Amino acid sequence: MSWTQKVRCRFEATRAAVRQTREHQRHYAANKTRLKAEWRAARQAGELPENPGPPPSGFTLLPWLLLGMGAFSNLFQDQTPNPWIGALGLLTFNSLYIYVAFRAFRKETREARSTQVALALLAAVTCALAAGYGGNWLLFFPLLGLATGAALRLSHLRPAGTAVAVLAGAVSFFHDGWGGLDIAYATWISTMVTAAIMRLSEAVRELRAAREELARRAVEKERLRFSRDLHDLLGHTMSVIVVKSEAARRLAARDLDAALDQITDIESVGRQALTEIREAVTGYRRGSLDTELDRAHSALTAAGIKLAVTRTGPPLGPQTEALLGWVVREAVTNVVRHSAARQCEITLSGGAERARLSVVDDGVGVVADGGEGAVAAGKGGAGGAGGGPGGSGARGGTGLTGLTERLAAAGGSLTAGPRVRGGFAVSAELPLDGDATDVHSAVVERA
Repeated sequence: MSWTQKVRCRFEATRAAVRQTREHQRHYAANKTRLKAEWRAARQAGELPENPGPPPSGFTLLPWLLLGMGAFSNLFQDQTPNPWIGALGLLTFNSLYIYVAFRAFRKETREARSTQVALALLAAVTCALAAGYGGNWLLFFPLLGLATGAALRLSHLRPAGTAVAVLAGAVSFFHDGWGGLDIAYATWISTMVTAAIMRLSEAVRELRAAREELARRAVEKERLRFSRDLHDLLGHTMSVIVVKSEAARRLAARDLDAALDQITDIESVGRQALTEIREAVTGYRRGSLDTELDRAHSALTAAGIKLAVTRTGPPLGPQTEALLGWVVREAVTNVVRHSAARQCEITLSGGAERARLSVVDDGVGVVADGGEGAVAAGKGGAGGAGGGPGGSGARGGTGLTGLTERLAAAGGSLTAGPRVRGGFAVSAELPLDGDATDVHSAVVERA
């Protein structure tokens, strides 16, 4: 085979290696956008672990130093002129290589000026040793390429890798002629493959960290859902049980049958609460507006509060009904526990696109204990479990906070606060999610 054919073969092999490297880079770029999106989502929740999984280190690059064993053996076989200079150069090369290798696995140390200076000195020592001795000393060029691929990233890698490969080819051609192109090829491949492996390793570690963070956020979200459901369920249920127990105690002396009816209601409320808690634990609880209105009538009647319910507009979808049912439960709990009201009015109206619910009482209408004031969706405030005057909302509870977030997630809003003419008002607005077919209107007056 003539030297021109050898050159052509080497050239074709180099082109194939370059095409393969570019293909790997395209695959990496295709996954980079999705990886960055997951990474940003994880970082918004908190700081990611610095080294998720077993942390890599420079020890993974040390075995490649065995390529220099040939040069090391030449020193002891008297095949190297000026062996003390060769030994000093070998020691310097190994020291610089180890320094760069151990600093290449962290972004802060990899991009430091000291690492760049060490890499430049490593290139100078490699050229000096290879140009001065040739032979086995030329194998230090692939080691230089490996260190270059480990220490450089992205835009700096291609020109630096090309420069190192050209330099290796020039020095090798000076000693071995066209056969020195093997060293240039090995230097180029070691540079690009090392850089690709390092980037892939970092991408896998970042993806693993993002998945762990997203899993942690999902667990926290589920805990928050359960705590809100449990708070809303038990807050209302305990209030009803307390009110009905007081009513039974008052009626026991003069009307035993009425007292027994209240006790029966207490038993029914307790059983229903157990069922709802089980549903909340499994995440399948779905509120019903009609059921909540019936419970509101029962609780307010037992507390001696007159209830008026007004409903107008089209039928509501299941999601809208469920959310408005939570609003009725929370607002009525507040009225029963803290308002000292005599009347309560629940108004539900719906248009072509949105449904509106308001719960208004004629109670004291002030916030007790120096607590927080009204609640408005999207304004950073939330009343809490009661949401009304003096309720647990005034003490920083989570009832109206949870409702505000739930309604905002569904495209709605929630406001709560004292009225100018006295009393307290809770208003909610939601987009309709059901078919607006039959329009009905009803006014129910319950004593």
